[in-house]
Amino acid sequence: MAGKKHTSLDRVLGRLDTLDSVNLTNLVQRLAREHGLFEDIFNTLQEGILVISENGEIEYANLSAHRLIGLKTDDLTGSVLWRLVPGLRPSLETLFDDAAQDLPVVAREIELSYPESRVVRLYMVPFKGESSDSARRFAVILSDITREKQSTEDRIESERTSSILLLAAGVAHELGNPLNSLTIHLQLIERKLKTPKAPKGKAATSLADSIRVCQAEVSRLDGIITNFLDAIRPRPPDLAETNLAEVLDEVLRFQQRELEDRGITVEAETSSDFPAVMADRNQIKQVFFNLTKNAMEAMSPGGKLRIRARSDDDNVYLLFGDTGTGIKQEDLGKLFQPYHTTKTGGHGLGLMIVQRILREHGGQVGIESKEGVGTLVTLQFPQKNRRVKMLK
Repeated sequence: MAGKKHTSLDRVLGRLDTLDSVNLTNLVQRLAREHGLFEDIFNTLQEGILVISENGEIEYANLSAHRLIGLKTDDLTGSVLWRLVPGLRPSLETLFDDAAQDLPVVAREIELSYPESRVVRLYMVPFKGESSDSARRFAVILSDITREKQSTEDRIESERTSSILLLAAGVAHELGNPLNSLTIHLQLIERKLKTPKAPKGKAATSLADSIRVCQAEVSRLDGIITNFLDAIRPRPPDLAETNLAEVLDEVLRFQQRELEDRGITVEAETSSDFPAVMADRNQIKQVFFNLTKNAMEAMSPGGKLRIRARSDDDNVYLLFGDTGTGIKQEDLGKLFQPYHTTKTGGHGLGLMIVQRILREHGGQVGIESKEGVGTLVTLQFPQKNRRVKMLK
């Protein structure tokens, strides 16, 4: 039915020059009625509906969208969504030129501070008109989930903390003591290998290699326990003025050997005058390490990790983009859940720790991904001056 109506309308519009004044008036009235009907439908919805151009200029917004993002009706023309919601610009296009014609669907939860503090779930889909020369646009759906988010997070956090803390006590006791014992006995064996009565030649070398393997495995298990305990017993950040570019450079230098071994190149662009933020240097190191490690494990030899930095009047952004396998759409909503992992041997706590650290720094983390293209993680930090205002 919709197709026939569309075809009929096209035929009428194609004969505009031949219509008399009566038929032209009837056509205009019909179009006005249909336009009014659609306006009434969209304005009845609780969700905000936006249509924006490729540059982010808002071409249409229903009443709920005006309310959610504080947009006055007479301010619609020329307003740019990227300015109203910082950090939202679809960034895969800027990082991956070959993906510019095939942007992913973006699903994200964002925190808005204007016109009031609220949490909004955003769903953004690129589309084009039927003609080949039609410009690309985005349809955006905004849902206010402030109450839902608060009640759900409080419940989940309470249940998760209780269950994980109970489990942690058992893990620390059951694994910690045997690991300490293994470490001590491996050290004793290593000392005996250095005595005059110890085996020599190939036997000694083989035994020494076995000891090193055992020590490495003990260290690995100890690291898993440490990550586990850090996730459930978070320490408040020790905030100090921090240059994120310097911390990033330190982490990349530490990981340089592993990146080279995996055949992965890194392109990092940060300016010398990058704004400072108030942050815990060691916790931010952990964030960068977790993200670069995830990116490395998602890519094959020849992959690229691209890191970009930018800022606006309120925030500082770091974007980590990889050319890995990407993440399935159904898995995007589970990424910050504890123990959810798609990697063999993964513990599923890395992104949970990243999200917790960013929240405690007053920031946010967003993820965009497309299978076969890659994944982009956006870290948003409040600038130092804004952080001071927030704490007053």
